[in-house]
Amino acid sequence: MPILGPRPLLATIALATTLTLTACNPAAEAESPPAAPASTPVSAPVSAPVSAPARPASTPPAGSGKHTLTEAATAGGLTKATGANAVSDVPIDPGEMRDDMHLVVADYNRAGQTSGRRILFVGVDSVPEDPNKRREHLWRGLIDYALQNGSTGTPTTAKPYQPGPFGGSLECLSLPESANATDVICGWSDTTTAAVALFPRTTPADAARLFASMRADLEH
Repeated sequence: MPILGPRPLLATIALATTLTLTACNPAAEAESPPAAPASTPVSAPVSAPVSAPARPASTPPAGSGKHTLTEAATAGGLTKATGANAVSDVPIDPGEMRDDMHLVVADYNRAGQTSGRRILFVGVDSVPEDPNKRREHLWRGLIDYALQNGSTGTPTTAKPYQPGPFGGSLECLSLPESANATDVICGWSDTTTAAVALFPRTTPADAARLFASMRADLEH
């Protein structure tokens, strides 16, 4: 084993002293950068499922329920015709009829009326297709019937009027004969029913008001 000389031995002692002081000096530790902690994989935050906000309960529009038709003895102040002179058959094609459907055909007299053309009503309920399409079908049939039974002229474009408490749609068209003589055909439709009526010698506005009044007695 080699014998250390005086200088190497002093150098060795100085080095050992420096290491000892460094290990015991807190300031030295603070000056040294801390070791980086072991990285822990961080997963992306998982978002909680967001449900769509609940929609407020909607109020069903008028006429949104199921309605049925009845053959009322009086409708809108009019009296149903009876006896030999009353309508006894189905004057127009009502379209497809199923077991759960009701067909109502009736003619009505105005107050004090004893002769002349009456107000003819034709309606169906529990309509399996779009009731607007059934109303159009009834309209076409009633126009043909009217032109074969006293009405003349070219049908005008149907215009909307107030449908009454059952909602849906009520429209009327006219068969103008002259400035003062007009027959009017009105029709209504809602979610389940469709009906039409022929009003001789009146105006579309008056016929629409009367038809809405009749509807209150014919539809339930």
